[in-house]
Amino acid sequence: MKTENADQVETLLDTPNLADALENERFKQFLDHVPVAVAVSELHPSELITYANREFERLTGHPIAEIEGKSWRALPGVAAPVDDDRLLRDAVQADVDYIGEFRIEQEAGAIVVDAWSNTIEDDDGTPLYRLVALAPTGNERAGDGQTAALAAKDAQLRELQHRVKNNLQMITALIRLEARNIPDGDTGERFDRLAGRIGALAVLYDTLSRENADDSIDLGIYLGQIATSVMAAHATDGVRLDMKLDSWPASVNVAMPAGLVVNELLTNALKHAFTGRDGGTITLHSLIDEVGCHITIADDGVGLAEGVAWPKPGKLGAIIVQSLKQNASAKVAVRSEPGNGLKVVISFSKADAAPSA
Repeated sequence: MKTENADQVETLLDTPNLADALENERFKQFLDHVPVAVAVSELHPSELITYANREFERLTGHPIAEIEGKSWRALPGVAAPVDDDRLLRDAVQADVDYIGEFRIEQEAGAIVVDAWSNTIEDDDGTPLYRLVALAPTGNERAGDGQTAALAAKDAQLRELQHRVKNNLQMITALIRLEARNIPDGDTGERFDRLAGRIGALAVLYDTLSRENADDSIDLGIYLGQIATSVMAAHATDGVRLDMKLDSWPASVNVAMPAGLVVNELLTNALKHAFTGRDGGTITLHSLIDEVGCHITIADDGVGLAEGVAWPKPGKLGAIIVQSLKQNASAKVAVRSEPGNGLKVVISFSKADAAPSA
């Protein structure tokens, strides 16, 4: 699981302008709501932590004021496996990519986290920054007052966390991708778009954590939650949403990229499809028949400009669509003409998208 999709994630890890992003208050406010702990250090002239988000504070048990301006030596944590005596503070500087599970002692008991560490280089290949990400594995150690039932729930959550670990890796990659080469006039839209993508993953993660610990999520309900969130964030006068969603359990590995595609297309439609028009209709259908599931995202707006394709090769949207094709053998049909809107239909069989037994 830790190395699955590693090639895709690796292509996203080039972020020379992270410093500019971290000086942007919108970016900092956004990172404070990301469900992954993130901290960044400058490598020169000495490696000191210049930023940590709220989740980093929560998982390490140290206030942000005690982390920022300090070296990684301030990090608590020791490797969780019994045959591994590495300290987290040493591992983040010695290793790259996924560096393992670490136990962090807190007053309420120990928490076990997955840890990633990557250096960020400039265009010449000179290392400038280090980004460290932590995500709870669900393997918290039970305190004396916790019941056996709670311990069993922790075991279920541990299994859940392993199933969605790649999603957390994608969250970290998304942050780094969007921080790259941000034009001054485009900053707001870039991070609004990133916030939507992270929101889609956060809805999935929250639903799984609260309601079940298996590989199943109701695709109709999940897509409906995403649509509601996007419409609320980018409400446009005169634009209505035609939504028809069948309830159907799907694998997490299918629901995640499907939700990201829906988020991407709905956001694009609200921002660009009705430019110069009084309004229009956006369609979101996720319908089940004897063959499988058919997700339709469409609008009656201006359509794609001549020579423009969706998804654009090499961009994140294309990576997400490719993930959906790989995970569910999905077929994706795109139709658009200038002035006649855009229609995307994603189809996959029930068997290919079914939860694990």
